[in-house]
Amino acid sequence: MANESFPAGFILLGFSAWPQVESVLFWIVIILYTVTILGNSAIILLSCVDPRLYTPMYFFLSNLSFLDLGLATASVPQMLSNLWGPDKSISYAGCVMQLCVFLCVGATEGVMLVVMAFDRYVAVCQPLRYTTIVHRPLCWKLALTAWLSGLMESLIQSPITFKLPFCAHHRLDDFLCEVPALLRLASGDTSANEWQLTISAVAFTMVPVGLILTSYGRIAQAVGKMKSEEGRQKVIAICSSHLLVVFMFYGTVAMVYTDPKTSFASKYGKFFTFFYTVVTPMLNPLVYTLRNKEVKGAFRRVLRKGICITEFG
Repeated sequence: MANESFPAGFILLGFSAWPQVESVLFWIVIILYTVTILGNSAIILLSCVDPRLYTPMYFFLSNLSFLDLGLATASVPQMLSNLWGPDKSISYAGCVMQLCVFLCVGATEGVMLVVMAFDRYVAVCQPLRYTTIVHRPLCWKLALTAWLSGLMESLIQSPITFKLPFCAHHRLDDFLCEVPALLRLASGDTSANEWQLTISAVAFTMVPVGLILTSYGRIAQAVGKMKSEEGRQKVIAICSSHLLVVFMFYGTVAMVYTDPKTSFASKYGKFFTFFYTVVTPMLNPLVYTLRNKEVKGAFRRVLRKGICITEFG
């Protein structure tokens, strides 16, 4: 049975099949979300208040942190609400808003990771020309391109998804409103939507991964020519951690979005979604700044300044 009329809302089944897991998962998600907020907010704050971090790298990193906050906030509060109590519902307007924000932020982050890989490539392979190549106007243009790409994806994907007739029970086998789950709920022909989604998945996952691998391949060649063993080890450690998070993000997104109606995506899709909505936004600030002396120094300077203001203010 299909309900062609304006639906009152949807039921997000999430992990309701495992009620014992829900209570444990609730506290795990709260901890991860708290770390996500603190870590990403700290990067944005430090990038704004410390003049030593007014560089392209931290400009892009603060954009990535803002996107991670948006990605997690678009999904985690609703997930926590569903995990905590028996009410698993989300209004139709809430579902539309969640999907629009989620698509925009997620697609933007996919492009932003490519931009950051380009920045690292120029920094390692063209260090003497870095300031002339990656100048401030270019940084703004690259960031704007990433944001416009995400906005365009959201404006294209959201309307055609909600034009579909949905089954009358309105039960989504997921913990948030995202396109693959909505396509599985649709009662009509979704072949055109699936093709469009696959094209988008390739454009925002496969193509970016290819560009990032090309960038890091060039970096690897440059690292191989370095005479300093310490410098070589440092670059390898940083690049390997970056690539780990990149593959975790793109890999899980591709599993869910490339072919949304397969039995594999239907059965395990929510677990992959959990990674790129909860885990990856938490890992990004840790991976990109954990061994970064500049960020640690900026944090200490901000703390000292805060202590001085408290004591003498």
